[in-house]
Amino acid sequence: MYPILIVGAGPTGLVLALWLTKLGVRVRIIDKAAEPGTTSRALAVQARTLELYRQVGLSDAVVEAGVEVAGINLWVRGAKAARAPVAAMGEGLSPFPFPLIYPQDAHERLLVDRLAALGVTVERRTELRGFDQDADVVRAVLGLPDGAEEVCVATYLAGCDGARSTVRGALGTGFPGGTYSGLFYVADVVAGGEAADGELHVELDAADFLAVFPLKGTGRLRLIGPTTGEGDRDRLDPSFDEIAERAREHLRLSITKVNWFSTYHVHHRVAPAFREGRAFLLGDAAHVHSPVGGQGMNTGIGDAVNLAWKVAAVLKGNAGEELLATYELERIDFARRLVATTDRMFTLVTKPGVIARWIRTRVVPSIAPLAFRLGPVRRALFRIVSQIGIRYPRSPLSVGVAGAVHGGDRLPWVETGPGTDNFAPLASLSWQLHVYGEARPDVAEVCAELGLPLHVFAWQPHMQRRGIARAALYLVRPDGYVALADAGGDPESVRDYFTSRLPSSSVRR
Repeated sequence: MYPILIVGAGPTGLVLALWLTKLGVRVRIIDKAAEPGTTSRALAVQARTLELYRQVGLSDAVVEAGVEVAGINLWVRGAKAARAPVAAMGEGLSPFPFPLIYPQDAHERLLVDRLAALGVTVERRTELRGFDQDADVVRAVLGLPDGAEEVCVATYLAGCDGARSTVRGALGTGFPGGTYSGLFYVADVVAGGEAADGELHVELDAADFLAVFPLKGTGRLRLIGPTTGEGDRDRLDPSFDEIAERAREHLRLSITKVNWFSTYHVHHRVAPAFREGRAFLLGDAAHVHSPVGGQGMNTGIGDAVNLAWKVAAVLKGNAGEELLATYELERIDFARRLVATTDRMFTLVTKPGVIARWIRTRVVPSIAPLAFRLGPVRRALFRIVSQIGIRYPRSPLSVGVAGAVHGGDRLPWVETGPGTDNFAPLASLSWQLHVYGEARPDVAEVCAELGLPLHVFAWQPHMQRRGIARAALYLVRPDGYVALADAGGDPESVRDYFTSRLPSSSVRR
């Protein structure tokens, strides 16, 4: 019997497998595709994802393989209208203050290689044909590469199998939402010209948009946009040459090679539930939305990390089953907000009409550079887009407030010395207690009793600017979120937390 069967080897399933393996949980991961994808729409790797990757030793490789974007350029009617600098947009807020472009297909290959190094192999051409579950196990019927069937018994089942999820279909939860009109395309090309300068370029047309993303390698670009103009949105199977004329004329691109080209429809949907019994939905199986803001893949990765440490704790006997109920509660709220937000943004950039055209082509190019020059606006935008602003205030795991930090917030990132920061201890993937300043003598005693690592950082004035209170206690979850913030620095609050919030816990590792 396997502790967990993961269905789907996209970024969500692969990250779930990686975190669980790092936490000492044996996994089985299957995918019906014969090989990893070679084309993809997901490009952005947000700062929060890189922070989570740093915990498992993956961030350096992703940053090295990706492209750090220094600026976003807006074009209108064939001319560059504005540029917004974004290279250090999140300076002081994250160890990764920049937007990063790293396409999903390369991303998946890196994750597969990391898993293989840990002894975990994706079982290809293996599909889930159905499953049933009871109070103790899940019994999944698998179709194997040779056509035979196998019954795999697992403690839990993770549906990471995309928008057409077999797991979600078997659960019968439904997938309410809708599909935007029109057909969109993505293309990997080699090109030259003004928009092939290593920055992000967006052409805001009267009716639609066209985006150019830089990839690693000289002249390599990813183009994303609508296949047709206003009034002709239902045309099927256009050729790339027909579509590319706009990129050539409006963005002055000289396209010399097309590596691949694909079309797709854009959906906005959220499953009513992310869990039923021992089966969970993650990533696109649970929520899909427009590509505006580069949030989709990152949200699925966030789902995976949120679930991974909780499943590991329960399987190891360090927490009761009630901990698993917090997965849906924490992640479904964010998914609903995200779908609503990206829906409004996508509607703005694709909506026809005089007012929408005026906003796209006049208002946005005028205010964007000004907004990015204002520190508070720049930081607020970074918190939203980078996903470091995701918080879980309604979670039963979130308690207290100290300074500006509430239970359920991501732990604020601060430098603690030359080349050191408070995120380094998070690599242990364990519960831990942080104190910034002086800790009371009995804090260490309680931590020793609970088996809880204690990290005391010398107080520095910039910590207060990040919302941290001196000598307060911050109980940090394995995923880097603050579970308990106690302004009084009383270690009894930590003991009470585990007694009341996680009564079945024994060792917090």
